[in-house]
Amino acid sequence: MESLGNRIKRLRLQAKLNKAALARQVGVSDVTVSYWESGAIKQIGHERLLALAGALGCSLQALLDDDPRPATGILVLESTPPVPWLNLGAHAANLDQALPPGTHWQGEWYLVTPAPGVHFDYLERGDLAAFGATEAFEAPGHYLIEDDTLFIGRLEQSISGKLLCQRSGRLGDVPQPLGNQARVVGKLLARWRSTLA
Repeated sequence: MESLGNRIKRLRLQAKLNKAALARQVGVSDVTVSYWESGAIKQIGHERLLALAGALGCSLQALLDDDPRPATGILVLESTPPVPWLNLGAHAANLDQALPPGTHWQGEWYLVTPAPGVHFDYLERGDLAAFGATEAFEAPGHYLIEDDTLFIGRLEQSISGKLLCQRSGRLGDVPQPLGNQARVVGKLLARWRSTLA
């Protein structure tokens, strides 16, 4: 089993980068890169991981996971059904260490980003999100919902048990009952904001 440090070093050498060049691209010192590769620093923040994967020219999964399954990369979320993880060849992420501390999810989850030119409330262009595949409401939070289109809404449950959906994060927007044809297709587990957008 290859350690994260060894994988960083292997990918850096494959990308023909020295430690200083990689450090400049990621925004850290070359000493930090040495610590990552030696294993002296075992925890790397999410923004640094994304920058590191970009500088090494690999997917986040290829950086973090030494599972021999094919790397899935990041799935692209369109505004029209079906959800991208139902497409042939999509593999669930196997990166428990990539989810923020305190995030507990028992099922499959996927790394997703909005398609170019597609707008979602709660998810902006260039953002990276982790969605758990589910068709069930579990607790108040942000869910991917399929109606005529796919959209992200904040769901909660009324006292009578009816699902209420707030489709935008604007102040004053009141949650409305979820339509009869609408169905939950995923739960937003984590979101990383792009610093480039």
